[in-house]
Amino acid sequence: MDQIRVKEIFYSIQGEAATQGLPTVFVRLSGCPLRCTYCDSAYAFSGGRMMSVEDIITEVQDYPARYVTVTGGEPLAQPSCIALLSALCDLDYQVSLETSGALTVADVDPRVRKVVDFKVPSSGEVSKNHWNNVNYLLPSDELKFVVGDRDDFDWALLQIEQQALIDRVASIWVSPVYQQLDPSVLADWVLSSGLPIRIQMQLHKLLWGDAPGR
Repeated sequence: MDQIRVKEIFYSIQGEAATQGLPTVFVRLSGCPLRCTYCDSAYAFSGGRMMSVEDIITEVQDYPARYVTVTGGEPLAQPSCIALLSALCDLDYQVSLETSGALTVADVDPRVRKVVDFKVPSSGEVSKNHWNNVNYLLPSDELKFVVGDRDDFDWALLQIEQQALIDRVASIWVSPVYQQLDPSVLADWVLSSGLPIRIQMQLHKLLWGDAPGR
């Protein structure tokens, strides 16, 4: 039986990406091999409870949403995450995976919408990006760059060009590091780039601030 260490399961408003604003069940898995400078979920690095895939699904079914996001930490750090994703899809949930891009997404069920958060220089973990993941992106997937300064933004633009990312995915998002980069400044940079990329604010933080489980 597949066992997964789960930090929390909660019901909230999706704060990011294409399903922003929709009621969603979040399954946050414990553990992460990265230590990004701006991490907002460091409490998920350790702890949690061991659960079977079946028990996770039972708890997810307590909520009315048909959208489920599996996140972390880094959910793919636990191999059984792959089985969980497929099991949720089998029950006709619309499933998204929030992953850092540091671990391979090759085995992720194609029914899952991958939201890959490649790490920028100011994260301190740019060397961990697993660029071979670009080969496993589907047209329904999304990319995200969390930007702390102009150097990060310019680096993201360079990757978008060099990896030909515009035509690979449904959306490319740039998000300001919370309370570090003025969102209006980032918006001006997006406008000046002339690229079809999207600025993203974390809706859940606008609603509830840094409260865990929201």
